[in-house]
Parts: sequence; C-alpha cells; structure tokens
Amino acid sequence: MASIWNISVLLLLVFGAANAESNVNQEAKKPIQTFRPYNVAHRGACGEIPEETAAAYHRAIEIGADFIETDILASKDGQLVCFHDVTLDDTTDVKNRTEFSDRKRTYEVQGVNVTGYFVVDFTLEELKSLKVKQRFSFRDQQYNGKYSIITFEEYITIALYADRTVGIYPEIKNPVHINEHVKWTNGKKFEDIFVETLQKYGYKGTYLSESWLKQPVFIQSFAPTSLIYISNKTDSPKVFLIDDVSIPTQDTNQSYAEITSDGYFSYISQYVVGIGPWKDTIVRPQDNYLTTPTDLVARAHAHKLQVHPYTFRNENSYLHFNFHQDPYQEYDYWINQIGVDGLFTDFTGSLHLYQEHTSPYPKDIKTSDDLLRKIEYIISKYERA
Repeated sequence: MASIWNISVLLLLVFGAANAESNVNQEAKKPIQTFRPYNVAHRGACGEIPEETAAAYHRAIEIGADFIETDILASKDGQLVCFHDVTLDDTTDVKNRTEFSDRKRTYEVQGVNVTGYFVVDFTLEELKSLKVKQRFSFRDQQYNGKYSIITFEEYITIALYADRTVGIYPEIKNPVHINEHVKWTNGKKFEDIFVETLQKYGYKGTYLSESWLKQPVFIQSFAPTSLIYISNKTDSPKVFLIDDVSIPTQDTNQSYAEITSDGYFSYISQYVVGIGPWKDTIVRPQDNYLTTPTDLVARAHAHKLQVHPYTFRNENSYLHFNFHQDPYQEYDYWINQIGVDGLFTDFTGSLHLYQEHTSPYPKDIKTSDDLLRKIEYIISKYERA
C-alpha cells in the first residue's frame, strides 16, 4: 500500500504545485476555512466550561472553532470586558461577596426594570476579583470558581496566538445601557472604544479581503444604530442580530416584522454582511416540533446577506422532537435544508466533527493554501479508510 508521503507527492504533481505560489511559507498559520458554514463557538466552549472565560475560548479553539464569539460590556472605569449579562448575578459569585453587598441596583434595560449587581458599577479590578460559574445547573459544575472575567484585549490575544487562524466574533452588547452609565473622555462612546480596540490589534478589511483572511472578524449587535455608526469607522464585516418575534430592537424600538422586511433588508445590507436571527424565528416550533420554514433565509440571501442563526445546544431540552435527541441531525437540517452560512453553537466540537465527516471539499484550487488544504483533506480520508 502506498505511503501517505507518496500520496502527498503524487497529489502535488497532479494538482500542479509547481504553478502554485512558488514560495510557500511553511511557518504560516493554517488559514480559516471559508468553503462551508462557519462554526461559531458561542461564548467559547460554554457547553463544557463556564462561558466567556479564557479556558472556554482555548477549549473552543482546540476542538475546531472557526470563530470564537463573545459579548462586550464596559466596567465602571471604562474598560471593555467579555461578559454576557448586564448583571453579574447568574454567572459569578458576586452574591457571596459581602464587600459588594451595597452594589445592588435597579436600572431600566431595554424598557424593563432590572435589579442586580451591574457590570457598569464595578471597576475592572473588582470584576477581575470575581469568580465565574456555569450558567446551567445541568452542565458540568467542576470548573465553577476557577476562572475570572477577561478583558476584550485578552480575548483578542487568545485568538491571535492560536496555532491556526481563528476568527473573532465580538458583540457590541447593550450599547444604550453602557453609554448611559459609562463615560469616556473627549466625548467618545462605547462603540468608539470598541472599534479602536479592534484596530489596535490590526483587525480591518472587508469580508474575504486579504486583511480579513489574515485576521477574520465579524462585529455583531442587536442595535442597528451602533452598526450603522461604526460603518464610518471600520470596514470590517458586521452582522445584525435579530431577537424573538415579540422583542423590538433595543435602540430604535422597531418590531420583528419591520426589521425582517425586504425594504429593511435592502437598507441594512448597505451596512452589514449578514443577519444573526434566533433559529426558532426561522423555523417556528409548535409543541416542540418544527413547522414549515419561513422564507427568511431565502429573502436574506436574495439581498446578499449571510445568515448565522443562534443558538445550537446538544442537550435534549433544546432539541426539537424532529431530531430524535441527535444534535447531528439538527446540524444536518440547518446546513443542508435551510442553507445557513454559519451557526452559533455551545458545543463547537460536535459541529466540527459533523462537518469534518460530511462536508464536501471545494473543487476550485486557486492557491497553494487551497492545494495544501485539499491534500490534508484527502489524506484524512485515506487515514480513516
């Protein structure tokens, strides 16, 4: 039987390596894949490790994420941090920290009065002193209390120092709330500091440009005015997040029907490359069975918008009956029948395994990187045979 080395040499000859880019940099990182839907690690590998921690992001990279996703908020002293909720109550030990017992507040957030310990009322040093815990009781609890909140810059560094090209997918989170409670000098806003941080670390370039491929990024937000505002500050691709049908936008108070109309898609496509809807708005469930899919994906694609739905979770309580308690069936449905362009998942390893075993490799070989990826793919098939 021919050796893998001989197969590699043969493939190089067959595919015309001599005509590919002549000086292949063997030290260069493996590029991000762009031929199949993106595997977006929702808050890192949060199905295994507490969300938005350094450990969760490292784990997500280890098990195959194309992008690591995060939510960005700001501390009292104006430092950007990775954290999902505007309050610290559900995923940190703040309630057990007696020195912070006087920090509980009630603020209006998206038209609702919320009571708790707010991120914006703590300095970065204080936030760093808190310990993070798993959000869901039915997930692994062994890592509770082991990790701390990280900064936006620390998160970026994790992606940049990965041993392959890993994209980042940060969210401008609750910008109305942040701009109301946190003030920066020179009249700057949350969105300004967010973009400046990305630019500080070299993130720039339109989707699939040379700069983007070196450091891939999608900027996301539920607030359309934030995405429009930053369009004058960065050409990095942006994704408009869309909530449940009953929830209006947090900054413009527009309804779901308004923001998913063809007229609005035509408008927002001037500023964003895609939408990120909650998946149950694309295919609505009834009695935990999926009904007939809406035309949301088709209409978005007609406006040249990508569709990256959220959130895919392996647990039975999140799987509709159609999928018979099998997350791989769910991935297959959304990728091959609905035709999405990326998926936010709490279990990035599962999505990666599914795609590695089912995704066809692209036919076009245009560069040496394409060629090497083709060789790796064929070798992996050979090894599994």
